[in-house]
Amino acid sequence: MLGRQERAAILLLIGVAAIVICADLLISSIGNQSFAKPFSTTVPDGELVVFEGTVNKIATLNGGHLMILVGNASLFVPAQVAQGMKIQTGDSITAYGVVQTYHAKKEITIGSQRDIHLVPKDRGGI
Repeated sequence: MLGRQERAAILLLIGVAAIVICADLLISSIGNQSFAKPFSTTVPDGELVVFEGTVNKIATLNGGHLMILVGNASLFVPAQVAQGMKIQTGDSITAYGVVQTYHAKKEITIGSQRDIHLVPKDRGGI
């Protein structure tokens, strides 16, 4: 039989676990966009950033990785994320990713296909 202190400790642990699970679900539903900073070459490595622009060039690298050039930024898309991606030169996109330095140049590493959004083209007003 559990004593009063043990029951209180178990209830406290269950309560904390429930709060952590709820917080995780809430943050997951909000998405990482709320926490991203605008990209610049001064942002330190490891920061979550957002970048908008028009795709200038798409290059396929060894191993099926993609390098997408958007304005003055390079987006590195790992092969497992790049599979089935439907982005073309001239598309306007918003991308979320983590800054890293590769060969002394800042680039944004994309972690999921959900982190790149096509911006709808303006079809003209009514």
